Amino acid sequence: QVQLVESGGGLVQPGGSLRLSCAASGSIFSINNMGWYRQAPGKQRELVAHISRGGATNYADSVKGRFTISRDNAKNTVYLQMNSLKPEDTNVYYCNANIMDRDSGYQINDYWGQGTQVTVSS
Repeated sequence: QVQLVESGGGLVQPGGSLRLSCAASGSIFSINNMGWYRQAPGKQRELVAHISRGGATNYADSVKGRFTISRDNAKNTVYLQMNSLKPEDTNVYYCNANIMDRDSGYQINDYWGQGTQVTVSS
């Protein structure tokens, strides 16, 4: 069984910073792509940032220059450094990982974290 556990959300003032973390654990053989998504009430989940195993990244236009995604492959962890936060960044942020799971016969599946709330408000 594989689990993704997120941390680091909270309340921050506009212009502030937060760092999200997401640690994968369980019967992991390897992790391919990892990413962060966000979803506001009544809206579709949208990609925020994505990072390949080799470190190639891409970002939503709305966060370019403000957010940075990184990963530590030894710790099976992905991070999202969020700077210059704006009220419109308020969302539930979800971690996603594409994982080859030993217990499922080395199948590759997508896994999601439980979500962490980020609120940007004065």
